[in-house]
Amino acid sequence: MRAASWAVLDAAYAAGVRWVDVARSYGRAEEFLAGWLDSRSPSDLTVSSKWGYTYVGDWRLDAPVHEQKAHTLDRFSAQWAESSALLGARLALYQVHSLTPDSPLFDDLALQDALAALPVRVGFSTSGPEQAAVVRRALALTRHGRPVFTAVQSTWNVLEPSVGPALAEAHDAGAHVLVKEALANGRLAVDPPAPVAELARSLDVGPDAVALAAALAQPWADTVLSGAAGTRQLASNLAALTVGELDLPDLADPPPEYWKHRSGLAWA
Repeated sequence: MRAASWAVLDAAYAAGVRWVDVARSYGRAEEFLAGWLDSRSPSDLTVSSKWGYTYVGDWRLDAPVHEQKAHTLDRFSAQWAESSALLGARLALYQVHSLTPDSPLFDDLALQDALAALPVRVGFSTSGPEQAAVVRRALALTRHGRPVFTAVQSTWNVLEPSVGPALAEAHDAGAHVLVKEALANGRLAVDPPAPVAELARSLDVGPDAVALAAALAQPWADTVLSGAAGTRQLASNLAALTVGELDLPDLADPPPEYWKHRSGLAWA
């Protein structure tokens, strides 16, 4: 796994990718990235990570529980220590992993103070049909006259674009906006809607490239994450940079239907 991770990182860096996003719950991702950084010593790479989930799946796809979530001060303190020990000064952005309306963070002033005191930029990621409300609520949080968060990472793709207006507001307010799951957890790569598939064929690229190009075309999207698990996937994803102006119809699912389908996907 380490060798495969390093191969993707090498290929991505060679292709011009300059942002790498990991998380405490992504298995040994922080460890693998730290080793790669030590070996390659890039000077122009932005590194972000996330806290809030602990991976408990023991490397088994059939594990009954893969991650345990806790947005508490204790979990933050423990995981910040772990992330910073591995990534050190190279860590530029630390994010709350999957902030949702029911997170205790919104009422935990001690946790908010601890986040605001970090020596790095602080952000959050979102999931679920209420992403837009969470983005607006979280970016309104302030402590001692300063915003707690200055970055947001949300799911946006042509099947679930509902958070778009809130991300545009965030961008206009100066927050750094990252897009995740632009391929809808693989749906747009392996089972794309007909308009996506037809456009991909006409451009001689994969449907993944069309989906990523749609995200890159959003004027508020500062960083679009790939999620490629291998160098072939990465090369296919990077073809998004060759896609010109897009002409796609409205392909959006109702958000509750989209997120219900997503929650039923098998762990892989």
